[in-house]
Order: sequence, then structure tokens, then C-alpha cells
Amino acid sequence: MMENKTPEIKRISVLDVLPIRQKVMWPAKPIEYVKLPNDDVGEHFGLFLGDRLISIVSLFIKNGEAQFRKFATLEEFQDLGYGTLLLKKVMAIAQTYGVRSIWCNARVEKAGFYKKFGLSTTDKRFHKGGVEYVIMEKRLIIKNQ
Repeated sequence: MMENKTPEIKRISVLDVLPIRQKVMWPAKPIEYVKLPNDDVGEHFGLFLGDRLISIVSLFIKNGEAQFRKFATLEEFQDLGYGTLLLKKVMAIAQTYGVRSIWCNARVEKAGFYKKFGLSTTDKRFHKGGVEYVIMEKRLIIKNQ
């Protein structure tokens, strides 16, 4: 890992996630392009190294399902395990809500990454902004309380 700092995961505001969403996912688009209509009801998480926010994801719970969206890590920190730490933590948080499944819209070329977390591809695909996506999901076993 590049820096000698312990990664810390925190809840953050939607205003904190927008710059990284744009820089990593859609750098040629205006920041409004990466805003989601339901951002105000989501939970937003960030992984920090010291005071630097380097990875972000947003979590939405609806109808007993959890969807994570706009998962992004700054390019210079990719492939170093930071995104994995963040996604594992957010998936664990989602499970505490008693959801039946966790899902995401994955860029097709990133599907292999999500398979490491137990998500499976579905037959649902779509295109947005010239990028092909596949819906991936992980069904959860709900234990009797």
C-alpha cells in the first residue's frame, strides 16, 4: 500500500462523494452527471488515508434489498486493496439491515472484481453513456431471530 497510514472507513455526505465519482467514473462529464435522484436517502461511505478521501461508495436500502452504487477509488490507489476493504465493510453494514440480497450495476469489464465478493451476474444488461453494464447480485440467507 502506498501510504503508511491506517485506512479508516467513515460515513460521509453526498457532497463528499461527488468529486471522486466524477473524477473516476465520468471525468469528461459535469458533476451533475454523477448525482443520483435518490442520493438524499442513501448512506455514503468513504475510505480515508489520513485526511485524504480515496475511495467511495453509496448504499441504498429499498424493499428488503441493498444496492451499492457509484463505487470508485482514485486511480493512483486502485489495485492496492483499499476498494476491497470499503466494499467488504459496506456489504457487512447492508447485512445488518436484514436485506435479502445485495446488488449493483457493474461495468461488464469489472464483473470479475465483484465475483470475488460472491456476487453473480444476471441476464440483465444495459448501456449508459456508451458503457455496457450487467446487474450482479448476491442472495443472502436470513437467519431466524
